[in-house]
Amino acid sequence: MRYVSTRGTAPKLAFDDVLLSGLARDGGLYVPAGWPRFTDRDMRALRGLSYADLAFEIVQPFIGSTIEAEALSTMLRETYAGFDHAAVAPLKQLAPEHWLMELFHGPTIAFKDYALQLVGRLFDHVLSKRGERITIVGATSGDTGSAAIEACRGSDAVDIFILHPKGRVSEVQRRQMTTVEAPNVFNIAVEGTFDDCQDLVKALFADQSFRDRVNLSAVNSINWARVMAQIVYYAHAAIALGAPDREISFAVPTGNFGNVFAGYAARQMGFPIRQLIVGTNTNDILHRFLESGEMAIEGVEPTLSPSMDIQVSSNFERLLFDLYDRDGPRLAEEMTAFRRTGRFSVTDNQLGEARALFTSFRLDDEGTVVEIARVHRETGEVVDPHTAIGIAAARHARQAHRCARVPVVSLGTAHPAKFAQAVERAVGFSPALPPHLASLMQAPERLVDLPNDLAALQAYVLAHARRVDRAA
Repeated sequence: MRYVSTRGTAPKLAFDDVLLSGLARDGGLYVPAGWPRFTDRDMRALRGLSYADLAFEIVQPFIGSTIEAEALSTMLRETYAGFDHAAVAPLKQLAPEHWLMELFHGPTIAFKDYALQLVGRLFDHVLSKRGERITIVGATSGDTGSAAIEACRGSDAVDIFILHPKGRVSEVQRRQMTTVEAPNVFNIAVEGTFDDCQDLVKALFADQSFRDRVNLSAVNSINWARVMAQIVYYAHAAIALGAPDREISFAVPTGNFGNVFAGYAARQMGFPIRQLIVGTNTNDILHRFLESGEMAIEGVEPTLSPSMDIQVSSNFERLLFDLYDRDGPRLAEEMTAFRRTGRFSVTDNQLGEARALFTSFRLDDEGTVVEIARVHRETGEVVDPHTAIGIAAARHARQAHRCARVPVVSLGTAHPAKFAQAVERAVGFSPALPPHLASLMQAPERLVDLPNDLAALQAYVLAHARRVDRAA
């Protein structure tokens, strides 16, 4: 398996190099040069496998010979052995043909664990073989940071710097990052939005001298390995609900487009996915694009679902790459213009191609609270604001007959205790944190405040990273 950049000029790489590179050197995102395909017979052979064994079958074609099969299998078993549900990603029925897939049974109680617990092990394995160290700098809108820190804490081969928008993540989300006591973990609160944090990370990668000096790598979903590992739970749900003999749709609360792109990847691999339903909050750039064919940046508004408070959805470039018939240089021109003007549009044919698979729904804070209350009243389930948006999007799609007679799986992306205040506002009580996080609110925090300034960030990383070329 080889990987190509969405902007067409970076060299093709094997999986291990893509893992360590993160963002391509031409500013693009790596995607497979071709999609591995699963036949109906292949899918039937997946029935009855444990989650870890299923994960091996899904991710091994993307990794190829860069990691030995036995080592990969061991990493996958170790990754999911620590999750607190035997099914790893259990399915619960909410209504006829409507299911909830709980993706919060990992150590940081959010869906990011399903990929990052594996990615941390992949980093250690590849770096150990090469005798190298890396510096990870990542941006988080809430959950990626804690999952990445949990995966990399204490690693001798990795220093990890996580940027979050100051005051724009929940207290639980922040504390899951800032209470970790490990010498290789650094938390940075940035004066700005998640998009500002993400832009700073991309600017670090664009500075080739700095990138090489600290051996920079990424854990955001700009890193293909993140998306790859998330494909597994789409396959897991599809197989459990009848694939290949039955179609399935998914409803995904979406900010940076990485999670729902993993569903797109599963479909490209042959899994019978009829519809991918994008749920957005007030920061609805993806919904507006699917309605009009124009992507236009507006201001980011803080909401009850902060992990979706995003206007520049980085992973959308991966979908655009296919919509532009994999013409990297042409897409690079469009992305450069988009960053300069804050808007771009696609052709009617391209929009029609996107709409054939994707539909969308927007829900504001008031509607989110109403939806959390409705779900609890009708099913007894307590869901977080992001999950509630996905559930509402699924109901809307079914009512519009876009998913008639096809099971729809809503992704439960975070434990409700991560957003206790919003949940309490809806249902009248505050959900408790799991026992392993019971002391979180009393633990001391470690973080620094930095302005939205590239030079300040570079200086901080250079002062604290252990992997720095001092001669540069």
